[in-house]
Amino acid sequence: MQGVQGTLDELGTLLADVTFVVVDLETTGGSPAGAHITEVGAVKIRGGEVLGEFQTLVNPAEPIPAFISVLTGITDQMVADSPRIDSVLPAFLEFARHSVLVAHNAPFDISFLKAAATSTAHSWPAFRVVDTAHLARQLISRDEAPNRKLGTLARLFGAATTPDHRALHDARATVDVLHGLLSRVGSLGVLTLEELSTFSSRVSPAQRRKRHLAEGLPSAPGVYLFKDSQGRVLYVGTSQDIQRRVRTYFTASEQRTRMAEMVGIAASVTPVVCETNLEAQVRELRLIAQHKPRYNRRSLNPERAPWVKLTIESFPRLSIVRAVKADGAQYFGPFSSRVGAESAIAAIHEVLPLRQCTMRLSASGRHADCVLAGMGRCGAPCTGEQSVEQYAAVVRRVVEMMAGDSREVVGALRQRMSGLSGQERYEDAGAVRDRLVHLVRAAARAQRIAPLANSAEIVAARPTPLHGWEIICVRFGRLAGTTMTPRGGDPRPYIDALALSAEIVVPSPGPAASASAEETEKILGWLDSPGVRIIAMEGEWTCPVNGAGAARDSLDTDPTAYHDVVSFDEPSDPVLRHRRPADGLAVPGPVPRTLISSTSPRARVDP
Repeated sequence: MQGVQGTLDELGTLLADVTFVVVDLETTGGSPAGAHITEVGAVKIRGGEVLGEFQTLVNPAEPIPAFISVLTGITDQMVADSPRIDSVLPAFLEFARHSVLVAHNAPFDISFLKAAATSTAHSWPAFRVVDTAHLARQLISRDEAPNRKLGTLARLFGAATTPDHRALHDARATVDVLHGLLSRVGSLGVLTLEELSTFSSRVSPAQRRKRHLAEGLPSAPGVYLFKDSQGRVLYVGTSQDIQRRVRTYFTASEQRTRMAEMVGIAASVTPVVCETNLEAQVRELRLIAQHKPRYNRRSLNPERAPWVKLTIESFPRLSIVRAVKADGAQYFGPFSSRVGAESAIAAIHEVLPLRQCTMRLSASGRHADCVLAGMGRCGAPCTGEQSVEQYAAVVRRVVEMMAGDSREVVGALRQRMSGLSGQERYEDAGAVRDRLVHLVRAAARAQRIAPLANSAEIVAARPTPLHGWEIICVRFGRLAGTTMTPRGGDPRPYIDALALSAEIVVPSPGPAASASAEETEKILGWLDSPGVRIIAMEGEWTCPVNGAGAARDSLDTDPTAYHDVVSFDEPSDPVLRHRRPADGLAVPGPVPRTLISSTSPRARVDP
């Protein structure tokens, strides 16, 4: 197995250049809470060479238990004239300065050293620590060694010093064990301290060998695409730091099985640098929808999201469709799954006597009634008992619920739940509640998306941490363009240039946005963030006072319904939130006299 070595900046600190201090302690017991250090031994090494050794007995200021003396050979007489820990610790810290500590079963030794630092009022440096016992558990099989004790490993690696429960001897033995373990991880392609820190046997050699794919990637926010040898996109992700995030796919921090499989297939990583988080999030959604990578699980088929349609006929009914058409019908959605759409329809049928049969009924037709009519769950328009006008009154109640006034339907469902609970039919009440959750989540989502989807253009800005402005242009619910202004720059030329160069977006029929629902929700989340100011708007952005948002907020998250619902952020206050007018857009910092400089707006974000 051949490791692939990049530059020092790309890979980190090479192990050959790391100064290690291998330390071992002898103590009066097993816990620093009631025991103290009796001996400190340490060896400083770099590149396989010994640079120095540190050894001293320590007076623990308490009798050494007899069984400890038998084990270590250290007696009260031996430590009587030895220095106390308050003198030994500063000397050890100086010896170990700017090094990486190594110990066998490191939590034991490090806990005693930290306790000593606390008791002597010394600050504990932020040492990086390598535990040879942990490494051995990752690298040594049971066939090679029955256990991971220091003595066993010292024999396995042919250590020059036999451990005997004396600090310096054990530290020397640990040095040889460390070198043996580093030799093994080196053959697996682990060449740097950073890779050693994240090493795990869960990471396959094939996965680790692919770490060179992160070389040369930008340390900037954006989107990254894993591709196979034929250029097909395997996975799309987004990150604040592309290079750092991609590197994690080759370490133990990535624990998803399917990602390990994906890395084994990947042949390259393509970065797409973005100026803003919103642009990166939108690009990710669009690239996933475009390429449909097999290792992405969400957002693969936004075009197949189900909608609930109120059909156009004498006696309309609710049906589930995959596309919104300009046919004058009422549409409700989109839903994240067909199960969610079916549950929402069931919730409406629970309290409104809308017909559920699928046959097309004429105004004068006559058919046999169904079971639902006999149960009072339908007005039986099929038999002529309900006229078109009478049925239209029921339809109006459904339309009102879809348009924004959910009080009647939600109130009736709550009454239904209460009645079932009163009859101790708790499972039935829970089923009604699940349907209600699906309904109000989807309704609140639709009521938020629809105004943005119907607005021809919204231009908004918010201040950046660098005292500039992040400006976006949204058309019919789709991010048409975005730009950033520099510190102290006049935003007005950037706004004008963005409006002229932004993507031309054709409106979609009905309430559907010209983008996926997830993209529009990302934009809504951005618009709801602190500091956002509306610069220009062509359309209306409102939220119904009696909409489903208030009902949704009053319901606790339901575990059986949550996985079918795409999360979204909605203000808890269902009324319209007013924003400062556009002419209140201030320039953060001094205003330069120049117009647009060489920094041009990033107008298009479609891949």
